[in-house]
Amino acid sequence: MPLDVALMLAAIVLGAIGVGGGLYEALLIDRAWPATPQLIQPQRGGIDRKRFWIPAHTAYELALVAAAWASWQTPFARTWILIALAAHVLTRAWSVVHFIPAALRFERAGDLDAAQTAAARAWTRQSLWRIVIEAGAVAALVWAWVGR
Repeated sequence: MPLDVALMLAAIVLGAIGVGGGLYEALLIDRAWPATPQLIQPQRGGIDRKRFWIPAHTAYELALVAAAWASWQTPFARTWILIALAAHVLTRAWSVVHFIPAALRFERAGDLDAAQTAAARAWTRQSLWRIVIEAGAVAALVWAWVGR
């Protein structure tokens, strides 16, 4: 298998794992934790989301950059991989500026008061857009692979 194809497929699989992780959180964790914050508070026995997301994002980002590098000479693939990369950078920047700081505050908060619970519910609704954008990035990678 050519290197560019292998790296594109790696990026597709790793991106899909990230989308799956986002769906898992949205469908199971995010529905419950605003009312039961200890679910996302590691110091209270809850899940430590960093244990999944840091390695998942690191692997995906390395594969995405490597796929762009390996496919640079193929204009169609390069364009769609760069679109995927831009979508991922958008979600990561949004996460760094908004979602991660808020998540860390919720993790440290203990029990949430009414205002914090409302903010947590808004956070979970807004977070759905990250899944949509990342799914678009994976779709762009698939298109790059199909059309190369």
